[in-house]
Amino acid sequence: MLEQLTELTGKLSGILWGSWITLAVLLGVGLYLTIKLRFVQVRGFRHSWSIIRGRYSSREDPGEVSHFQALSTALSATVGTGNIAGVATAISLGGPGALFWMWVTAFLGMATKFTESTLALKFREINKGEVSGGPMYTLLHGLNMKRTAAAFALFAMIASFGIGNLVQVNSVVDGLVFIEPDLKQNAWLVGVIMSVIVGLVILGGVKRIAKVASTIVPFMAMAYISVAFVVLMMNLSEIPAALGTIFNHALNPWAVGGAAVGEAIRWGVARGLFSNEAGLGSSPMAHAAATTKEPVREGLVAMMEPFIDTLVICSMTGLAIVVTGAYLTAPEGVEGASLTAYAFSSAIPVW
Repeated sequence: MLEQLTELTGKLSGILWGSWITLAVLLGVGLYLTIKLRFVQVRGFRHSWSIIRGRYSSREDPGEVSHFQALSTALSATVGTGNIAGVATAISLGGPGALFWMWVTAFLGMATKFTESTLALKFREINKGEVSGGPMYTLLHGLNMKRTAAAFALFAMIASFGIGNLVQVNSVVDGLVFIEPDLKQNAWLVGVIMSVIVGLVILGGVKRIAKVASTIVPFMAMAYISVAFVVLMMNLSEIPAALGTIFNHALNPWAVGGAAVGEAIRWGVARGLFSNEAGLGSSPMAHAAATTKEPVREGLVAMMEPFIDTLVICSMTGLAIVVTGAYLTAPEGVEGASLTAYAFSSAIPVW
């Protein structure tokens, strides 16, 4: 049964991500929104930080969590697997040029994220203080598409297991096994422990999720950025050449071949969307619970996710992999989280 399910999901994944139509639609929507909203990701950048710092917050506004807590909750699903395993997978399969296309995806995704989260606030439901929102409510109340809303809710629930929890725990085990091979025999135990801990958080509702996320995510992000910064500083002289390699593989078909550039675009866009989830519809569910009566404010907060997740953290991971040459020297089968671990361990002690 499990093998059949794996085969089926593999075929569906190949149809969706192997097609240029999917990538073109997602990028096209981001480009359209960027132009239509007059580059809101640039114009609203400074104002977004002011909102996150709580400058425009009021306890009298409807909602359950603060702007910062909503942002941390959404980032808790993106800062991690996408930054560690997603970037490494993109580079191992699409070459260094994939990182450039992750940047493009993130920039356009900021406009997409702004739009979907603003709509989530506008069409959310508040019942006795409890907030419900997300694309399904936008479809239901904004477009009167009840069946489509129900379909989205169903597929979002399935996706939370497939591209959410299962990918997360698999990446954790992948990285740990690379460092401590003996753990492979007890990989199931790691999964059980993580399931119990995550369950204790999720069953507490959105307030507990937001409280835990706002405590862990900033520390997690800063710790990871600090270690990546050390790796980059130890290879400082290689950074200019690494940037040249990234741009060359992304934009120069005469140097690396048209097929290589095509793979860079394909994997860069796919992994970029997996990393920051712009357009996926998951983040608006967290942002819908924000305490505010101005939907645009939360849209501006949500817009910062692709910037933090992809343009900052993913960039540091990708540069670390390229400057250390890990994508060229890694043993066969080392990809994803283990490739990032390999790159880091080549510059600093294995811890």
